[in-house]
Amino acid sequence: MFKKILVANRGEIALRVIYACKELGIKTVAVFSEADRNSLHVRFADEGVCIGPAKSSESYLNVPSVISAAEITNVDAIHPGYGFLAENAYFAEVCEACHIKFIGPSPNVIRLMGDKARALAAMSKAGLPILPGSGGVVESDEQARSVADTIGYPVILKASAGGGGRGMRITRNPEDLKESFPAAQYEAKLAFGSSDIYVEKYLENPRHIEFQVMGDNYGKVIHFGERECSIQRRHQKLLEESPSVALSAEDRSKIGLQVETALCNIGYSNAGTVEFLMDEKMNFYFMEMNPRIQVEHPVTEMVTGTDLVKLQILLASGGKLHFEGHLKPRGHSIECRINAEDPKTLVPSPGKITSFNVPGGNGVRVETAAHSECTISPYYDSLIAKVVVHADSRSEAIKKMERALETFIIEGIKTTIPLHQKIIRDPDFVAGTFSTRFMERFLP
Repeated sequence: MFKKILVANRGEIALRVIYACKELGIKTVAVFSEADRNSLHVRFADEGVCIGPAKSSESYLNVPSVISAAEITNVDAIHPGYGFLAENAYFAEVCEACHIKFIGPSPNVIRLMGDKARALAAMSKAGLPILPGSGGVVESDEQARSVADTIGYPVILKASAGGGGRGMRITRNPEDLKESFPAAQYEAKLAFGSSDIYVEKYLENPRHIEFQVMGDNYGKVIHFGERECSIQRRHQKLLEESPSVALSAEDRSKIGLQVETALCNIGYSNAGTVEFLMDEKMNFYFMEMNPRIQVEHPVTEMVTGTDLVKLQILLASGGKLHFEGHLKPRGHSIECRINAEDPKTLVPSPGKITSFNVPGGNGVRVETAAHSECTISPYYDSLIAKVVVHADSRSEAIKKMERALETFIIEGIKTTIPLHQKIIRDPDFVAGTFSTRFMERFLP
C-alpha cells in the first residue's frame, strides 16, 4: 500500500481524494496555486506545496511543477482527480519515468481514448456498436460532405481530441456543413491544439447513458452499472442519476457485459466511464470513454455501496477486484451540480460567499470545498458543490432532492440552485421521459 499520495487537483475532488486517503491511513500532499493558498484541500492535507500563480497553465497544468512537488515530498503516487492532468498521457508517462505511480490507466490507454476517432475504431473492433460516420479523421469539407451524403443528414462534426461540446457542429445540409467545417476545425485547434475533425450521424432525441467501470492490473474489468446523464446544456452535464429509468435489468447486464469484454481487450485498468448515446428504439452507440474518475461518481457509490476513490487507490497499489458477479443497484440516487452561475443566463458569477448552509439529513450527501466567506475564483471551473441524494425509489429521491435544494443556502453570488429546482419539478423529468434536448426549454 502507498505511504504518501500527492493530490494533483483542487476543490471538492481534491478533498474527496484526501478523505479516502485518511481512511486508508495514507499521508497526503496538496498542491495549490497562489489563489488557492487558503483552500480546504490545503488545510486538510498533511503537507502543501505552492506550484505557481492562479493561472492553471502555470500551476495545476504545469507538469514540471507538479512533479517537482512530488519529488521533494517523496510521494509514492499521484492521484489526478478529474480535469487538469487526469487525461494527460504525457503526464502519466513522466510519472512512470520518475518512478511515481499514476493512479489511473496506462499512458497508452489514455492516449488512445483521448483521440476520439481512434477510440471509436478501437471500441468498434472490440465489439461495441458505434454510430455510422467517417470512422476516422476527415481532412476537408468535401470529404466530410461525402461521408454525410452516404450516412444521411443530420450529422455532427466533432473534434477528435476534444470533449465538453467544444469543436462540435450539428449540420443538416451540405451548405451548412461547408460553412461549419472550418469553424469546427478552428475551435478544435483553439481548445485542444489539434484541428482534426471526424463525422458522425446525429441523433435527434437521444439519451446520454454511461457505464462506470473499474479494472485491476490482472486482466479483470467489471462494471458498476449505469448513470443517466441526459440533463445537460451545451454538452455539459447538470444532473445525473443512477440507475437510468430507461434501462431494464436485462439491458444493464447486456450492455455491461459488452463494455467489460471490450475493455479487457484493450488492457484497461483503474477507473473509467464508457459513454453511450441511446436512440428512441433503445439502440446503444459508443460515444467516448473518459479514462478517469467522473464528477458524477457519487451516484454510483450511493447505489452500489462502493467507495470508488478508495478502490482506485487499492487497485493502483496492486490490489485485485474481488467482486463476484455484478452489483445490483440499491434504490435510486440523483446528483445536482451547483455552479456559480446566473440560473437564467448561465453566465459565471464568481465572488465571495457571504452565507453558506449545506443541507443534511438521511440520504443527503454534499461534496464541496466551499464555505462562508470563501471566494469562488474566476480562474477555475464554476462548480461550487454537488448535492447527492439516495432513497428507495426514484420518486422518493426526487422529493429528497427538492427538500435538499430548498435548504441549501448560498448568498453573495448567484448559483444554479433555482434552475435545478425547476428541473426536478418538471413533469417530463418526474416521468423520466426526456432526452439530451430537455434543457432547451429552460435556456435562453
